[in-house]
Amino acid sequence: MRRVLVTVGMVAVSMFPGLAKAQGTKLWTVERYEELSKGSAEGVAIRSDGVLEAGPATSLLYTTGGSYVWSVAADSAGNAYVGTGGSVGGSASVVRVVADGKGTKIFEGKELGVQGLRVLADGAVVVATSPDGKVYWAPGRAAVASGSGAAVLFDPAQTEEKPKYIWDVAVIGQNVFIATGAPAAVYRVGLEGVAKGTVAKASLLFKTADQHIRCLLAAEDGTLWAGSDGAGVIYRIATTQKDSKPFAVYAAGRKEITALAMDPDGNVYAAGVGSKGLGSLPPLPVTGNVGVTISFSQPGSASAAGTNGLVPDGSEIYRIGMDGSPSKLLTMKDDVVYGLAFRNGSLLAATGNRGRVYRIDTNVAGRFTDLAHLEASQGMAFAAVKDGVLVGTSNSGKLFKIGDGVAKDAAYTSEVFDAQAFSQWGRVEVRPQGLKGGALLVRSGNVPSALMGWSEWAPVNGDGAMTVPAARFVQWKAVLNAGAELDAVGLNYLPKNAAPVVDDIVVQAGARMQVGGGIPASTTVQVAFPVAAGGVQPLTFGGDANTAPLTAQKDKTAVTVRWLAHDDNGDDMMFAVWYRGTGETNWRLLKDKITERYFSFDSALLPDGPYALKVVASDAPVHPDADAMTGERVSTEFVVDTTPPVPGILVAEMVKSGAPKATASLPSIRVRFDAKDATSPISHAEYSVDAGPWQYVEPVGKVSDSLAEQYDFVAAVPNVPASVTDAKEHVVAMRVFDRFENMVTVKAVVK
Repeated sequence: MRRVLVTVGMVAVSMFPGLAKAQGTKLWTVERYEELSKGSAEGVAIRSDGVLEAGPATSLLYTTGGSYVWSVAADSAGNAYVGTGGSVGGSASVVRVVADGKGTKIFEGKELGVQGLRVLADGAVVVATSPDGKVYWAPGRAAVASGSGAAVLFDPAQTEEKPKYIWDVAVIGQNVFIATGAPAAVYRVGLEGVAKGTVAKASLLFKTADQHIRCLLAAEDGTLWAGSDGAGVIYRIATTQKDSKPFAVYAAGRKEITALAMDPDGNVYAAGVGSKGLGSLPPLPVTGNVGVTISFSQPGSASAAGTNGLVPDGSEIYRIGMDGSPSKLLTMKDDVVYGLAFRNGSLLAATGNRGRVYRIDTNVAGRFTDLAHLEASQGMAFAAVKDGVLVGTSNSGKLFKIGDGVAKDAAYTSEVFDAQAFSQWGRVEVRPQGLKGGALLVRSGNVPSALMGWSEWAPVNGDGAMTVPAARFVQWKAVLNAGAELDAVGLNYLPKNAAPVVDDIVVQAGARMQVGGGIPASTTVQVAFPVAAGGVQPLTFGGDANTAPLTAQKDKTAVTVRWLAHDDNGDDMMFAVWYRGTGETNWRLLKDKITERYFSFDSALLPDGPYALKVVASDAPVHPDADAMTGERVSTEFVVDTTPPVPGILVAEMVKSGAPKATASLPSIRVRFDAKDATSPISHAEYSVDAGPWQYVEPVGKVSDSLAEQYDFVAAVPNVPASVTDAKEHVVAMRVFDRFENMVTVKAVVK
């Protein structure tokens, strides 16, 4: 399989292997249909195997001024008939469009839209309107209203079933066949005498248990084909045989058959959309008057076209062979098929939701060509003319012509490629080499839109050389003549090296990162980036999503620093951590050639005091030393404190009865003590009497917030047996902590 490769690429496996790297020259590549379809094609067809080729000429023939074209037909002279609709009553109309694009309204009705349209051999037009509509016969060359000059061929209200919807009409000989919904049925009415004002009574050809008959196809041998909505069944009936009954040829995997077509050999093609079991219509009553009011809605595909909505799950195209055997030709993920036609040996499909026309390969399943991109959301219906096909569209309502010949000015413009950095653009590699029968052009710019100050298109020479300004964005265009194919394009570029950026730093004292896991939760600490005001989580800098907290082990002898960093070129980075004491001038190296984005070190490496850390990021792993660039960031100040407070003299004495601070009837001890710390404030203190439990004690000033604190308090003597109390000797212990949990303990004996 050949692939069109329009490649700007970090991943160019099949055409240019080995060039996917973060540094040096890169290659932009696109080699799949899905990527090519993002570009703009004007007269260029995109094959599913990834090849660009000159496509048919597509032109806008007529604009209705409304939103919807539901049906299209053509007469032997090449005049087009366009069935339109709208969202209010009285929108239904038929416009005859001649070759020069001039339109004349030949019919207008009170209904919402013209769903079915056929031109008879004598130039008269059969018009089917819906919902709550009728089938009319109208002279094709006179402007008439539905009540003046147009005869009613079929009125659902005059039938026993009284269907609400009319979806399609087909003509076989002197008979018109009418597809209806709610209930699903097909009626037949004769044309004899209608031009003279005599209308035959309609007869019910067949009725099914389904919800709608959505489309009809008349074969030259008198066979009528019908597709249903609800169960997605394709029926066949021989209309020329007396008392012939419908035969269910195939039950599709989709719920709604939207279109039918036949090739010259007699193979039938059908389009199915929608998932079974997800229909919006309630069950229909089978027989009897049960007194239930049922609100009907349109089938999914028609509703989507009328509201510019989406039908989920795309669509499928089937083939029913001449022997009746079915097969699936194609599954379309994003497109809904509204119309099918067979033209010059090819099956054409008109689709939404992107307004595209496809040519389906009927010999190889899964192969197709993206033939035309229409300026509308939905391609609705086809009609054949002598030199091409007409396509009616909705959202907006227009009529296009796709010619049988190749477009004279076939051009494909790629999507805009963002190199993510200011880049120098190099040689273009093309397959087939030299692009015979075409030309390649390139342009560049520094804003995403090519309409905002880009360079002019520059031609690519036969050896791939071209000259465009260095810039961040680039785009290429291929001009193809008849027979030319473009199989691959590769555009070399060299991004200007940008310095790495360190986006944020956080330092956590008393934490150490360990290799592996298994750390008990009670001995861990979270090293996290600060949360912004309002509780918003930290921003993700430059694509670095690693902002989740690190789980480190509590260790007062360690300090952990972590950082966020990015490189606009996508280069690999390594890091170095430096330190400097507050008031010092020189930075000193702690560790270099770090590949992780955190580093733990022993706080004992630094004397007690305030410090700052600097993280330096370098792209040296992927650049020569002369070209390597660095970026750095300095942390906020943090404190290293590994030394416990310095205790003063602990003075403890028994409090005599009646003395100040004495406790009621129990013996008490008055304790006086002071402590100092050189680096961080005293955080808290505790005391114990006679090895009893540690008890919190406040300093003299109540608030523990200074490097030096004094304590003066009375402690009660525990209630102990008399044999011990008679010894009249007690031990008072006191321990003091600084802010970094460094602790000192002293004791005194009281007699």
